[in-house]
Amino acid sequence: MPERRDDDGQAMVSLLGFLVLAITVASVVAAFLAGIAHRQERRGVADLAALAGAEAMRVAQPRLFEPAVLDGGVPNPRHLERAAYLELARDAAAATARENGARGADVAFPDATALAPTRIAVAVGGARAVAEVAPTTLPSAGGDLAGEYRGPFATRQGQRMRPDVALAFDRVAAAARRDGVALIINSAFRSNAEQAALFAAHPDPKWVARPGESLHRLGTELDLGPESAYAWLAAHAPRFGFKQRYDWEPWHYGFTRAAGSRSVGYGPGDGRSGVPDFVPARWAPTISRAAQRWNVGAALLAAQLFQESHFNPFATSSAGAQGIAQFMPGTAKDYNLPDPFDGDAAILAQAHLMHDLLARFGSVPLALAAYNAGANAVAACGCIPPIPETTAYVSAILGLLGGAGDTMGTVTGLKVRLIA
Repeated sequence: MPERRDDDGQAMVSLLGFLVLAITVASVVAAFLAGIAHRQERRGVADLAALAGAEAMRVAQPRLFEPAVLDGGVPNPRHLERAAYLELARDAAAATARENGARGADVAFPDATALAPTRIAVAVGGARAVAEVAPTTLPSAGGDLAGEYRGPFATRQGQRMRPDVALAFDRVAAAARRDGVALIINSAFRSNAEQAALFAAHPDPKWVARPGESLHRLGTELDLGPESAYAWLAAHAPRFGFKQRYDWEPWHYGFTRAAGSRSVGYGPGDGRSGVPDFVPARWAPTISRAAQRWNVGAALLAAQLFQESHFNPFATSSAGAQGIAQFMPGTAKDYNLPDPFDGDAAILAQAHLMHDLLARFGSVPLALAAYNAGANAVAACGCIPPIPETTAYVSAILGLLGGAGDTMGTVTGLKVRLIA
C-alpha cells in the first residue's frame, strides 16, 4: 500500500509539472504572438504615416515651381519654399501617426537635398516605412507613365491627330503629291480603350501593342499607305520630322520634332527656350546654345543636369559616370566627348543624346529613363524599367519640370507608393 501511494504522488507531481510547463509555453507563445501583432501594428501605422506624408508632397510639389513674385513685385501666395514643402509632409505624417495611436513618429527625407524631394521615411517604435512620389503607371502595370494624349485634335482623312502632326502631314503629303505619290492615312490616334479592343482581337505584341504601350495613344503616330508609297516615305519622310518606328512596319511613322512644344522636350523652333532660374549663371549660356543646337528644351536639360550632378563639372559616381552630365565612358565615346569633365562640351553632348532618345521613344519620361538605365532596357519593355534608381530619377526631373515632362502636353500624373 505505501508503495502505491508513492506512485500516486509521483504521478501527481509529474502532472503538475506538465501543467506548469504547458502554462509557461502558452504564456511565451502568447507573448510572442502579441509581440508580432504589436510590431505589425507599428509597421501599419508607419506605412499609413509615410503614405500621408508622400501624398502631401504630391499635392504640394507644383507649388515649389511657382514664381516667388508675381508681376509688379506682388508676392505669389501659391509659391512654396522647400523647407515649407517638407514641413507640410512632416506634419501630415506626424498627424496620421498620432491619429492611429502612435505617441510619436520620427520623420526624415532621404533625398532632402534635392530641389524637389520625393521620398519620406517614417519610424514608429522599431518599425520604419519609406514612401515616395512616383510615376502614375509603373512598369509592372504595363505601359509607361505618359498616359494618352487628351489635348486638341486635328482631323485629316477622317483620322484624329495632334494639330502639329496634322500640319507636318500636310507638308509631307504635298511633297509626295509633287512626286506623284498620294499618301493615305490608315490609322492615327487610338485611345487606350481602342487599343485594348484591338489587342484582344489580335493578341500578338509584335504587330499590335498592348494597351498603354502603343505610341498611337500619343497622337503623333500615323499608319500610312499605300504599299507603293513605302519606298518614297523611307527616303523623304525624315525631312519632315517623321521617323519609321519599327523596321518591320514600313507604314508606321511617328512625328518627332514637335517644335515649340516643351511637352516632348523639344525647344521652340527659334531656339529661344527659357533657362530656369535655378541654373547657375556659368552654365545658362551653354544650356541655351545646346538647346538651340539640338532643339531640346532648355528646361529639360537644366533639370537633368541638376539631378545628375547639381551642375558640378567634376562630379563622379561609384558606377563610373563622369562630369556635369554624368557620361559613362562608352557613351561619351559614342557622342564624341573626349573629356566628360569639359562642362560645355558635355552639355552639348547631353543635348545630342537627349535629342536622339526623344526621337526614338517620343516621350520625355522614357527618354529620361533611357538616359539613366540605357536605351536597351527601355526598348525591351516599352516602359520605365522597374529599377528604383531609375523611377526616382524620372520622378525627380518631372518634378523639376513642374509637369512639363508629360509626353504630349497633359500634366504627367504622379502617385504615392511604399518602397520600404
